[in-house]
Amino acid sequence: MQQPEIKAVFFDIDGTLMSFKTHQVPDSTVEAIRILQSKGIKTILATGRSINSIDHVSFLDFDGYITFNGGYCVNRDMEILFRQTIDQGDIQRVLAYAKKQPLSFSFMSEQEVTIHDVTPEIAGMYAHLNLPVPPLVDVEQVDTASILQTNIFLGPEQEKEFMETVMPNSIASRWTPLFADVNPKGLSKKVGIDLFCKYFGIPVEQTMAFGDGGNDITMLQHVGIGIAMGNANPEVKEIADYITLEVDEDGIQAALQHYGLI
Repeated sequence: MQQPEIKAVFFDIDGTLMSFKTHQVPDSTVEAIRILQSKGIKTILATGRSINSIDHVSFLDFDGYITFNGGYCVNRDMEILFRQTIDQGDIQRVLAYAKKQPLSFSFMSEQEVTIHDVTPEIAGMYAHLNLPVPPLVDVEQVDTASILQTNIFLGPEQEKEFMETVMPNSIASRWTPLFADVNPKGLSKKVGIDLFCKYFGIPVEQTMAFGDGGNDITMLQHVGIGIAMGNANPEVKEIADYITLEVDEDGIQAALQHYGLI
């Protein structure tokens, strides 16, 4: 089977573009992206992070940004192409639930990220991502209509019941046992890919994507060629078309060379 001509490549951030060990983008990845761009291949970020948490990779000069796992997409000039908030009832139920029993969660909007109840594990997670711990949520002042994503700090064994009873209009995905990304039902990075394929006039068959976590699965399954990093979760590797080296072993460069793109 002939390999499709790749016209756009989508990149996750944490554990894909950026190393958890160095908190840097490897030089080999920076150079690889520059080569793609010089060939006219579109490079697009696809992350679960908020639009306000990507400054550290903006120097890569992407052609577009999928943030909040597809809930907020902008072009390179930061013009909004798509925006979808979480159901207000789901947010209200999270607030009610947290009044009755301990629950850590973060709320993310275009303007800010806030968090409710910071445990040592949560503080360690933010350090792992090289991010400051967000300010505490003012539960009396939450604008329930503005929340694009929330992180719910529950283990996988608690997730199903919580989502069914508290956030039935939302969907959870995770790349760590510590928490789940929660977005409006029907949203994923796949939605962002379709949006940018239409925006740039590129068939989805002519796209490639790199990822490592659970929230990358729909993306890797949807593109023409889905590549799992060597450090990816086992379930991500299972669905990938190709497994490359780890991020710290120049995995992105290696895969792009394997497919003859650089």
